[in-house]
Amino acid sequence: MSVFARLVEQLADLLQPFFHASATAAAIVLFTALVRLATHPLARAAARGQRARTALQPRITELREKHARDPERLQRAMLELHTEAKVSPFSGLLPGLLQLPAFFLLYHLFSNATIGGGPNTLLDHDLLAAPLAGHWTDALSGGLLGGADLVYLALFAVVAVVATVNFRRTRRTAAENPVQTGVPGQGAVGKVAPFLSYLTLVTVAVVPLAAALYVVTSTTWSAVERAVLS
Repeated sequence: MSVFARLVEQLADLLQPFFHASATAAAIVLFTALVRLATHPLARAAARGQRARTALQPRITELREKHARDPERLQRAMLELHTEAKVSPFSGLLPGLLQLPAFFLLYHLFSNATIGGGPNTLLDHDLLAAPLAGHWTDALSGGLLGGADLVYLALFAVVAVVATVNFRRTRRTAAENPVQTGVPGQGAVGKVAPFLSYLTLVTVAVVPLAAALYVVTSTTWSAVERAVLS
């Protein structure tokens, strides 16, 4: 944690001439962008996998018709098809899973009063009037439309727009590529996936502002990345 804290502090020092009191918040956004840049090759691979799965649809349809009365045989045939094509039904989950450690690091960094046996000075930093270690409920206690509350309203607005874009894209993709019951678990994932984007609103509301900045930056990056790679 202390090593990660020094990294954030060094990024904040680098950005201090441009962002002044909000340099630490800017450092978190920059850190998030660096994480996403590092995982971009995996996102490109996931996009290629999605195109490959789309290309398999005619053969999948044939298998469903051929083994309509034998679900177990259909499942085996579907797995064999994906293995033969070197396509994983869940390859798109990997970029997101690899970002979780960075998110939890930020969460704990701005949730602990001490780091390495000393005081956590990062807790003293703000984004405009909103403490980076604070929560949405803290902003509400200061009165509606206060400085901190406006920061959260801006974040919620960005998240709502990005979530709606992701929701529509996921629904469109699901319509173009009907769920194949022969792939274990994919049916449940396909039904729930379009609505997962809106869970980001809940995350932003309950985590420290620093972690919320990571979530907002990461989800916005994802939306732009998918638009470019699709």
